[in-house]
Amino acid sequence: EDGVQQKVTSFKRVEAPITALLLCEFAAKNYTLIYDMRNAAFAFANQLRPQDYVALMTFDMRTQIVSDFTQDKSQIQQGINSLRMPGFNETNLFDALYEGIDRLDRIEGRKYIILIASGRDTFSKLTLDKIMQKVKSARDITIFTVSTSGWLQAMSGGRGGMRGAMRDLDYLQADNQMATFAKVTGGMSFVPRFIGEMPDIFSSINQNIRSKYQLVYHPTNAKQDGT
Repeated sequence: EDGVQQKVTSFKRVEAPITALLLCEFAAKNYTLIYDMRNAAFAFANQLRPQDYVALMTFDMRTQIVSDFTQDKSQIQQGINSLRMPGFNETNLFDALYEGIDRLDRIEGRKYIILIASGRDTFSKLTLDKIMQKVKSARDITIFTVSTSGWLQAMSGGRGGMRGAMRDLDYLQADNQMATFAKVTGGMSFVPRFIGEMPDIFSSINQNIRSKYQLVYHPTNAKQDGT
């Protein structure tokens, strides 16, 4: 301060509240994907703190705000629990992520998107190039992705002949796309194979997004006039 080295009296890590959008794929494509999405979403919701500000949005062919931004943890949990009967098979991931970024752009400060999805986009108006431009230009938004296709890949990998090989390639490409969304925003990407991995995954995400560092020092300039 004032070009003078100051003596630090305290330096510690503290936890801070978060502002986050929980963005979940909810499509009539495969019940296993829905089951894994719900488990992942509950794992995130169960670790929310009273001061966190969180919204829940789902997507298939279109997006739906299941719960707008709230500090009520139970409201998010109830919203997740209501996700039982999806309407469409299509998954417009790129369009949904674009809309999610737009919603968070209106909020000041650091924000997070927790994207829980298979990663496959089947019907978006936007191309991959367009959504990548949007992701790269997002202000103060970090994306964390959790794939719901890990168990399917583990169970079916290498089976099903040519058709199975194409399906596996689709999911691998989808996981790579989600990993890229996370990487370019400074987030993390996960492809869990089993439900038991979820608590540790969301514990890692929570530690990453909540950790702030507090540095305390007493200035050598005793004047209180701003100089």
